[in-house]
Amino acid sequence: MRFYTKQHPYYCGIDLHARTMYLCILDQAREVLLHRNVKSRPEASLQAVAPYREDLVVAVECILTWYWLNRAVREFQLNGRRPPAAAPGAPPS
Repeated sequence: MRFYTKQHPYYCGIDLHARTMYLCILDQAREVLLHRNVKSRPEASLQAVAPYREDLVVAVECILTWYWLNRAVREFQLNGRRPPAAAPGAPPS
């Protein structure tokens, strides 16, 4: 199995809920730069991560049922690497 080992200045974890999503962004020193709830809307999440977007890695909880978020991350093309396609049965991009 191959593992992705490239280092990045910023890492974002997203915990999805029905109406909100919890965002946490850390830097390479593991200092918390952002730690907050935002509305589960593309505009709100993209605005919250905007200062860190240049070289940001995003991890979302394993069940990605928020198809708009998957689409937004794919369009964002983090570091030129496209994440896997949407889950089976997801609406087309």
